[in-house]
Amino acid sequence: MYTKLICWIGCSWILLLTACTTTPSEKNKRPTIVTTTGMLADAARSIMGETADVIALMGPGVDPHMYKATEGDLQKLTSADVIIYNGLHLEGKMSEVLHALEKKNPSVYAFTNGIPSTKWRVLDATAQIYDPHVWFDVALWNEGVKALTVFLITKFPSDSVAIQRRSLDYQNQLDQLHVRILRQLDSIPVAQRVLITAHDAFGYFGQAYHIEVRGLQGISTVADFGLNDVSQLVQYITSRKIKAVFIESSISEQSIRAVVEGCTAKGHPITIGGTLYSDAMGSAGTPAGTYIGMVEHNVHTICQALR
Repeated sequence: MYTKLICWIGCSWILLLTACTTTPSEKNKRPTIVTTTGMLADAARSIMGETADVIALMGPGVDPHMYKATEGDLQKLTSADVIIYNGLHLEGKMSEVLHALEKKNPSVYAFTNGIPSTKWRVLDATAQIYDPHVWFDVALWNEGVKALTVFLITKFPSDSVAIQRRSLDYQNQLDQLHVRILRQLDSIPVAQRVLITAHDAFGYFGQAYHIEVRGLQGISTVADFGLNDVSQLVQYITSRKIKAVFIESSISEQSIRAVVEGCTAKGHPITIGGTLYSDAMGSAGTPAGTYIGMVEHNVHTICQALR
């Protein structure tokens, strides 16, 4: 394993694997929690409140499947009191290092490990490949939040009461969000409940909220698409008379625009229904800059385009 790590990013990652994080008491300041994605950072902030500094390595518009760690990331990870990553290979080339680090350091946590593996969306049972986009099922995300809360209490026991209180409030907000999504998507005619995007990121969303999902690319944006993929999707859209397709904020529009052009050439013009946030949230300070705001934006955009 270490040979692979060295080949990937060099000896600096070995230092990360062997480094010990500094405890909050040693630093005499607020602890630092480093997460890979913005969604995880939002969950950590909601649970920890102002008692910790939470840093996300991947900002708005960043594709985690293709992300390459920087020297600055290495510095943030080595100085963190807690590291939270998604797992299920969402983080692409970083995944192996983060998984190895988790085995060595009890302050490193894979969020998806807090969700029963029986609820992971299976992509290839033989190869044990699962869909990492668990945040698109809000009820499932809430299960992960509950497990993350338990983990953070073990890391910061002196703040356990406040952590539990903040987490329960956040869980209640997620419960309400889940109900709102079901109600809003009911407004789309059944025949039009088809969500088509650039890559297969919305599988959990489809399962949870009874909407068919099609992606031009596979589960990871590392996999490229070809003319045959475009042709098959164009045929599906025209046969189903789908009204709109969607682009994603963290992926080039090129693939979806090729589908739009193909449908137009077949005599079935379609529209781009809007931009969805898939693997990254919106900018800080905007409504989509939080997990709940991101999901609400997506649902509103989908409903407006497919009704």
